Amino acid sequence: MQLYIGNKNYSSWSMRPWVLMKQMGIAFDEVMIRFDGFDANSKFKTTLAQATGEGVGVGKVPMLVDKGFTVWDTLAIAEYLAEKFPALNLWPADMQARARARSVCAEMHSGFNGLRANCPMNIEAHLPEVGARVLAEKADVRADLARIVQIWTSLLGAHAGQRGPFLFGKYCTADAYFAPVVKRIVTYALPVPTVVSDYIDAVQASAGVTAWTEQALVEHDFIAFDEPYRSSSKAPAPL
Repeated sequence: MQLYIGNKNYSSWSMRPWVLMKQMGIAFDEVMIRFDGFDANSKFKTTLAQATGEGVGVGKVPMLVDKGFTVWDTLAIAEYLAEKFPALNLWPADMQARARARSVCAEMHSGFNGLRANCPMNIEAHLPEVGARVLAEKADVRADLARIVQIWTSLLGAHAGQRGPFLFGKYCTADAYFAPVVKRIVTYALPVPTVVSDYIDAVQASAGVTAWTEQALVEHDFIAFDEPYRSSSKAPAPL
């Protein structure tokens, strides 16, 4: 299988299936397409179009290609992998826990627009002063953070001690799905209670997120339209 992704430092959607597959030991070839713009003539868009053919896919990452069959959208990829590798239990085994995991992933998938817009993923950066300002000025970011804390606290309490420190005890798709949120909280130093901080530490230490982070930190590829808070003069020097 091939997994098409964007820059690791910025691409939160790409991060989700990549860390899930890496964490669960699912073999794949990575195809990284650098973000250079999103108009129809950009190299990013034309490369994706060539990979999928006309009428397939939406010209976005992530995109999974399995023996010529294309799956796009993070949730669709997660479900495809869960069906292809049932023994890996990418979703919780319990029916109600599985439904809850799907519910919180779907909520993340379609919501939290305030956090997305005002705290874009930027793994290399450390922007605590931006985080403090955004929280003070943006009610929607405060609401999004409060809801995330509520979800995580509830799940961590319900599944405490069940074979691990993750949302449903054992690592599953939900933890991969919230990994970019973890990175946003760390980058912008958003305040969270201790139980959530402990969960953040567990996600950061997981094999998939550790590998993604290490590779993101060596990209040194400053992309202006993904950097609302810094200029190129404040970016890391290229390798």
